[in-house]
Parts: sequence; structure tokens; C-alpha cells
Amino acid sequence: MTPADEVLDIVDENDTVVGQATRGEAIARGLRHRCVFVEVRDAEGRIFVHRRTATKLVFPSHHDMFVGGVVGAGESYDDAALREAEEELGVSGLPRPEPLFTFLYASAAGHSWWSYVYQVRCELPVRPQPEEVAWHTFLTDAELERRLGDRTWVPDGLETYHRLRAMRAGEAGSGA
Repeated sequence: MTPADEVLDIVDENDTVVGQATRGEAIARGLRHRCVFVEVRDAEGRIFVHRRTATKLVFPSHHDMFVGGVVGAGESYDDAALREAEEELGVSGLPRPEPLFTFLYASAAGHSWWSYVYQVRCELPVRPQPEEVAWHTFLTDAELERRLGDRTWVPDGLETYHRLRAMRAGEAGSGA
């Protein structure tokens, strides 16, 4: 089975399942589905950053500061977050990612998905999946900020990154 053949739950604006379709069909027809985004930090607190392979169905060869992907039909967000993180990082025994927030991503290009954002610390040596990751490194927050303007980033990851930064800034401002 290819990634395009993977069956996904199709959801409405309230994240209620209204049907199923293959990933290829969902992308081609702009059907709303579910995705997970996992911010991975190493033991030093640096963020895992990578460039997607040229063979990816969506945003090929773009850079990303999250690992993750689509949620399979009948799969929970939490299970998808752990599965995707372990697959893309090439590790097993990763702690369960911590859920942070959800939002509905919608682009002018017709992409739309419910997005669940997580964070996890990975102290294991990573061996990224070559089918998913063409290049990778760990960057400090400041290094990542400096590189935002000099690379092509996945648009949904970039939006997620800005929402996560705003959430954390709000928590810091409120004393939480």
C-alpha cells in the first residue's frame, strides 16, 4: 500500500467524522481530515528540524519544525502522534507526546485539516526514516527563528509554529 492509498476519516468543521477516503483522494478533492504535529526536543532542549523528501504527496522538499502526519481512519490523535513521531525519528520507546492544543488549518490552496499539536522530548539517538526525511538537525529556538526567512517551510507547520509561540508567550505573560 502506498501513502496515497491510506484510508483517512473525513471530518466536518466540528471534527466529526462524516466519511472516509483514501489520502490521495482527500488531497486531490480538498477533503478535510485529521493531522498531528509533534514538536520534538532533544535532551539539550533543541528542536528537531528536517527537510521532507521530494516524494512526499504534500509539500515535497519543504522544511518543517514538526514531525507528524495524517491520522488514519479510526485512529486516535494520541496514537497517531506517537506512531508518526517514532516512525519519522526512527526510534522506539518514545514517551507519549503531550497534547497542547487543536486548530482547524485551512489554506488558500484548498488544504484543510483538523490539527492536534503535541510536544515530546526525545533523548534517544534519532535515525530518521529515509522515505520521509531527506535532511535533519536539532536547532535552538534562536537558531530556528533566524532560519525562518531563508528556507521554504511547510505552510501548515509554519502556522502551527506561530500558534505555538503565541500560546507560550501568553502563558509566560500570565505567569502560568
